[in-house]
Amino acid sequence: MRWGLIGASTIAEQHMIGAIRATGGEVAAVVSTTAARAADYAAKHGIAAHGSELSVILDDPAIQAVYISSTNEKHHAQALAAIAAGKHVLCEKPLAMTVADAAEMVGMAKAAGLVLATNHHLRCSGSHRTIRDLIASGRIGRVLSLRLFHAVHLPANLQGWRINDASAGGGVIPDITVHDADVARFLLGEDPETVVAQMTASGLGQGVEDSVMSVWTMPSGAMVMAHESFTHPFAGSGLEVHGSEGSIFARGVMTQQPLGEIELVTAKGRESVPFPAHNLYVQGVSDFLAAVAGKGQPAASGRDGVASLAVAFAVREAARTGVRQAVAYGGAA
Repeated sequence: MRWGLIGASTIAEQHMIGAIRATGGEVAAVVSTTAARAADYAAKHGIAAHGSELSVILDDPAIQAVYISSTNEKHHAQALAAIAAGKHVLCEKPLAMTVADAAEMVGMAKAAGLVLATNHHLRCSGSHRTIRDLIASGRIGRVLSLRLFHAVHLPANLQGWRINDASAGGGVIPDITVHDADVARFLLGEDPETVVAQMTASGLGQGVEDSVMSVWTMPSGAMVMAHESFTHPFAGSGLEVHGSEGSIFARGVMTQQPLGEIELVTAKGRESVPFPAHNLYVQGVSDFLAAVAGKGQPAASGRDGVASLAVAFAVREAARTGVRQAVAYGGAA
């Protein structure tokens, strides 16, 4: 498959270009805000076509898919343009700046018979898929609670708009809470119903939150507690799933690398659980290609992206108002 990159991003540089090439694809073009940045990026990564206009990609009939990793406020318009041009779309989270815009992207892709997927990489990891299988197989009985701890220190090279530009979709909630919303949905197989939350800005940036804690109710009665931050350099990350017959402790598994460890604790004792250590992004691209070929579903669909965005926005509104919020999934529920 020939791909176009919309956004000359760090994540594409560090992960997605390699994943596309590892699955036999060609990165045929890249567009960025300025022609100079696109040219430099193309030269660095061996990409033939480049420019500052979407037409570089959209007018090329040989490009079948686009990967969108621009700043968040651009995703909606760029995805709609790509779909209108007949391209399949793999888009970074969050899909858009509103749930309605994200749902419109999903609806337009469906009407056009194209695949729209969300690049929620964590559900592509061997650790998270193994944890989901442990839960589904009944190893811990009925799930009572899930704790997600995803408080990290945002690296300097990723700060910029994420910590000081609300208009571009900055803040820890659209950056990390959406990931944790997707993780909860993926592991438990259900959508959060209501949320309560608190958030703060500790001074790392300006105009956006950099830490948030929230509690979500699930249809099954399980509770989810989530903590996301840009300001915690030594907290570590992971998750715990507690059930009526056992608990799962997973540490170091909320990363872009296939790292970490999983421990299952039941009445029989403690058991270290192995998991596959494949590349998360290669898995995501492979699942996307299978969906395009009609042989499966993307790892995270457009609907999954709408749902994670809806949960994140409910968290932000609950923190802003101090009032419990029902999650409004719109047409994607």
